[in-house]
Amino acid sequence: MEQALTEDSIHTVSERTAERGRHTRGLLLIAIYKGLLALFFVALGVAALHLLNKDIDDVIGQLGDYLRLNPESKFVNFLYDRASIISDPLLKRIGALAFVYAAVSLAEGVGLYLEKAWAEYLTLAITASFLPWEIFELFHHATWVRFALLVVNTMIFVYLLKIVVSRRKPAFQPETE
Repeated sequence: MEQALTEDSIHTVSERTAERGRHTRGLLLIAIYKGLLALFFVALGVAALHLLNKDIDDVIGQLGDYLRLNPESKFVNFLYDRASIISDPLLKRIGALAFVYAAVSLAEGVGLYLEKAWAEYLTLAITASFLPWEIFELFHHATWVRFALLVVNTMIFVYLLKIVVSRRKPAFQPETE
């Protein structure tokens, strides 16, 4: 059975397409950001698993030689001091968490690219959950990277909040008599 397209149904479809087109650029940028974030966390997970069963002090020494860092520098000494707390179970947990977060970021990115409402809500909730921590960290130890992350995530949060709120408001429909 075929359903005939009425003028009202065509208008509704075109309105939806126009509505989606208005948000496409912003959602696309956020989707790309989330995709890059997923790649970063996959790399972090692979690096953590690659360090399993290795002497972390040797790895730090090799990295310092490769980067031509002064072995007596504060940074290299800081890394050597922290190497003692890194164990294989910790590396496994770091790898697993990195892969889980990469999967969530990838799901957000794909969902936003496809302009799915669930992805907007998911991204909104996750971004909102990290904002207080980012503000705390910025006040605790301010760096340009932390400031930039806070600004980007705040912009993402506000943009998605506007989209979600605008979808919940009923469209203005003039009265017909």
